[in-house]
Amino acid sequence: MKNGLAFRYAERKDVSLILWFIRALADYEKMLDEVVATEELLEEWIFDKQKAEVLFAMEGEKEVGFALFFHNFSTFLGRAGIYLEDLFVLPEYRGKGYGKALIRKLAQIAVERGCGRLEWWCLDWNKPSINFYLSLGAEPMNDWTVYRIAGDTLNKLANMA
Repeated sequence: MKNGLAFRYAERKDVSLILWFIRALADYEKMLDEVVATEELLEEWIFDKQKAEVLFAMEGEKEVGFALFFHNFSTFLGRAGIYLEDLFVLPEYRGKGYGKALIRKLAQIAVERGCGRLEWWCLDWNKPSINFYLSLGAEPMNDWTVYRIAGDTLNKLANMA
């Protein structure tokens, strides 16, 4: 592959590396204080419960980027899609096409699995990433607002009679 880039799926032994990439991404997004994930949680949810997958971009023997993704479902399409939770390329490896290669690989995985779409969220302030996604032909979903219930609010809602 271009510039010696290859891909590999994460294995159980990579849990600490996955957490390291998550923390590096969170630091870039100025959200490091929000990371409460642990190696134990990641091992349980990614490998034991198989609720997500991780793909590493490799330059030689070094992991230089990662994508964490999972399947969602579109009732309108009647099939699963891939939701990209995290995409991150180490700063010193940017500009080599590795981010685009990761997205392309995820698109290939989606097509191979018969999925109807590949989607993700992006922070509004992250103009370099937005411009990158637009250059790939991605379309912003301007008519949609993301809603979230988490933490104490989630627990309160779950425990309502």
